[in-house]
Amino acid sequence: MIRALTMLVLLLPLVAAAADTALPVEDDPVLEKRVTALTAELRCLVCQNQSLADSHADLAIDLKNQVRAMMKEGRSDAEIKAFMTDRYGDFVLYRPPVKATTWLLWAGPFVLFAVALAALFAYIRRRRAATGETAALTAEQQGRARALLDAPDSADSP
Repeated sequence: MIRALTMLVLLLPLVAAAADTALPVEDDPVLEKRVTALTAELRCLVCQNQSLADSHADLAIDLKNQVRAMMKEGRSDAEIKAFMTDRYGDFVLYRPPVKATTWLLWAGPFVLFAVALAALFAYIRRRRAATGETAALTAEQQGRARALLDAPDSADSP
């Protein structure tokens, strides 16, 4: 028992040395806050549904480091966004600007909603028209229906 505990104590530093180490946090917390705020507005090009700030993809980490380096050089957020959009297009922005190439992206949901609403109203109108035509019976049809309902059923008689 003591021998097993001794081996465990001797092997524990080796296990700790093999573990992954945490990435160092930047010394400037103001810069890190700015990096986090800006990368939250940029889309991860690998994940596409996460921001750069949330993604752990290798490309996202490289882009975060690139943003951090540009901020250390003194570039503004607008300059960094311009660099990213020049390199990767408007897709990299979570809120792309409204312009000729992105108008469908901005107006698309509203257009689809309007088309769906128009289709719903057309369906309701057709449905009302169809039920209105079949509901009105002529006097002859009403008389035949009454005769069928009042007639004794041959299957019921013994």
